[in-house]
Amino acid sequence: MSKASDTSSSRSAAPGRFRGVLFDYGGVFTPSPFSAVAALAAEIGTESDLLVEVVFGSYEDDTDHPWHRLERGEITVQDARTGVQELGAARGFEADLFKFFAAMGGSGGIRQDLVACVRGLREMGLRTGLLTNNVAEFREYWRKSLPEGIFDDVVDSSEVGLRKPDPRIFALACERLGIEPHQAIFLDDHPGNIRGARAAGLEAVLVEEDPSGALRELERLLAR
Repeated sequence: MSKASDTSSSRSAAPGRFRGVLFDYGGVFTPSPFSAVAALAAEIGTESDLLVEVVFGSYEDDTDHPWHRLERGEITVQDARTGVQELGAARGFEADLFKFFAAMGGSGGIRQDLVACVRGLREMGLRTGLLTNNVAEFREYWRKSLPEGIFDDVVDSSEVGLRKPDPRIFALACERLGIEPHQAIFLDDHPGNIRGARAAGLEAVLVEEDPSGALRELERLLAR
């Protein structure tokens, strides 16, 4: 899963407006990690929405919240943990990133229907890419969770110093695939990232807990 290869460019181009499809990782290839939030919030005596706000900041914006800085590769996991603990203490509860990671660890395996979808797109001649907000320390784990070679390119926020929903990361992902933003479709499980993609000129599809609706919408768009 590296930058677009010469062999992939030899595939015949698919007809139609779109030339490439970009996918988020968590919440798309895996069930949403936030499904574990409610149980953890109850354990530490706070509300789910407040816990998410303290641990992850706003996913509508790209800010200097510790989690955002971590995903941009600016600080380490330990630095982010300290920053989040301080934010939680100011709100009157314990917010430990490591407990959050442990709670999210059981969110489920890789969705094989999404893997099959990517392979089918490549057979159609479309470019495929992964565009993920992620953490440098977790890179080896999540990359190994997906089959090797199903993407023409992978854009990891912690490697490029940009994160969704910043429109620049969508433009970068398209550039690395060799396509224009209006030729790309992006799938993600968060509305803020969908808005960011559309602001950058991409078509975007929201993936819900059951991804079948998003896959149908992707098929519909490609049939235009």
